[in-house]
Amino acid sequence: MGRGVGRFISLEGGEGAGKSTQAKALAFALESKGFAVTLTREPGGTTSAEIIRDLLLSGAEEKWHIRTEALLFAASRAEHCAKLIRPALARGEWVISDRFVDSNRAYQTVNGELTDDDILDLHRIGSGNLMPDRTFILDVPEEVSAKRAAARDRGGSDRIGRRNSEYHRAVMTNFRKMAANSRERIKLIDAAQAPNVVTETLMKNMSDLMV
Repeated sequence: MGRGVGRFISLEGGEGAGKSTQAKALAFALESKGFAVTLTREPGGTTSAEIIRDLLLSGAEEKWHIRTEALLFAASRAEHCAKLIRPALARGEWVISDRFVDSNRAYQTVNGELTDDDILDLHRIGSGNLMPDRTFILDVPEEVSAKRAAARDRGGSDRIGRRNSEYHRAVMTNFRKMAANSRERIKLIDAAQAPNVVTETLMKNMSDLMV
């Protein structure tokens, strides 16, 4: 049984920021307080969206044009929102997603061909402009994230993770700008601390939603 109204939380950040670890920790912490939780990820989350995930993340860098890539992400999210996120929220559950639209705003605009408004337009059309109640951007020093990502991937990073350090630096700059411009929804979190400390910080920063 859900407790109260459904809430939607997204975790964002660069490669190796600890999003998956914190998503699981948050789910456990919320469940221990009596909340029903759906844990999910993007791209993916449903059978059809996971198929698109495989298309997006496998293969060579030049596999997709940037506009095709953005459309595929939007299509995956449309399925995710319609078939998993919205139904879970309607049941009064908390949804915790490892990435959501803010990742596309940060990643797909780096080369300048697509704007933030372009990504948000795709999100409006595909997913009805559904936005998280709270978004946490996990911020870690570049050398820490690179080390974590290397340990996680063991040389097998996906086609986006393989992009160069300059690209990933630009992604984090975009994330930090979003946090500065949307302070009520988006919280920038120092994720270089011990994982349990980060989890405690996240819980404190969404205590206002636990009603």
